[in-house]
Amino acid sequence: MMKRNSQEAHSSFVYHWLKNNRNWLAPILPYLAVWAGLFLFKNAWLAMIGFHVSILLTLAVVRSKLPINILFKSKSPRWIIVSVLLGSGGGIGLYFLWDVFGIANNLHAQLKSMGLDSSSSWFAFIAYFALVNPFIEEYFWRAYLGSTTKGFSIGDVVYAGYHGLVLINMVHPVSLIFALTCLTFIGWFWRQIVREDSGLLVPVLGHMAADFTILLTVYLIIK
Repeated sequence: MMKRNSQEAHSSFVYHWLKNNRNWLAPILPYLAVWAGLFLFKNAWLAMIGFHVSILLTLAVVRSKLPINILFKSKSPRWIIVSVLLGSGGGIGLYFLWDVFGIANNLHAQLKSMGLDSSSSWFAFIAYFALVNPFIEEYFWRAYLGSTTKGFSIGDVVYAGYHGLVLINMVHPVSLIFALTCLTFIGWFWRQIVREDSGLLVPVLGHMAADFTILLTVYLIIK
């Protein structure tokens, strides 16, 4: 009887600890999925699909009660324009500053070895990444893991951090730090919009613009 009560108490402690610390634990699985896809299996598709599946699995386990329709809500059309322009600036800036960022000379070979070895694979990857990824990421980072603080939060840094796994062998270390700094700011900016707008449409569209223009730039330069 005492052993049973001890087990129940332990299970209850674990449950409440996981519940109280889920915001810290939630990003671990997506980080591991990206790492495994890129460095273990060396496949861009596996990294991306694994990243998305791990996020959806995490949200299912924690039983997020946030409505899906917040992905399509916005009260501020002007912020949509600002967000799209800001997101597009990522790809445009990369195009004109490619040499400045110290992009790896073997980037084409790296990406080819990861499954992006033809125009059709690139077009499919860009389409999926630009049209699906923003919805999943914004719901996860800005809604479920969102914060109402006006200052920078650890969530902004964690959001930026996983991009480091993608970029670490592709750009100069200084450029990597610059990129992570910019992504932290972008994460903060989109979170502030969500805090004021009570919807995710603005960051979703800005995220789409960023993903599309950045990947298109990479494809056009290295093809």
